[in-house]
Amino acid sequence: QLQLVESGGGLVQAGGSLRLSCAASGRTFSSSTMGWFRQAPGKEREFVGRISWSGRSTYYANSVKGRFTISRDNAKNTVYLQMNSLTPEDTAVYYCAAEVGVGDFAYWGQGTQVTVSS
Repeated sequence: QLQLVESGGGLVQAGGSLRLSCAASGRTFSSSTMGWFRQAPGKEREFVGRISWSGRSTYYANSVKGRFTISRDNAKNTVYLQMNSLTPEDTAVYYCAAEVGVGDFAYWGQGTQVTVSS
């Protein structure tokens, strides 16, 4: 079992930055690929990016590439999403998730709201 809790969301002006955190409890965190997703009002959930268990490999959606950075600290059981150059289109509830099989993100946090004002 793995429990995930996101934090760090809030209201920010366009062009600003936020860092989201996802704290995990459970023995499998350090061996799990972690992902970030988001869901805007009226839209389907969207993949944002993922990071390998070691932190050495990351992958991002084109919509955030170059602006968002995922990192992790396995000693703290935490994964981060640094978001820069935010635009109103980034407004969404952001979720972290743990992958249990290739493409199978089985564990999810409750989400944290990010609102970017123009």
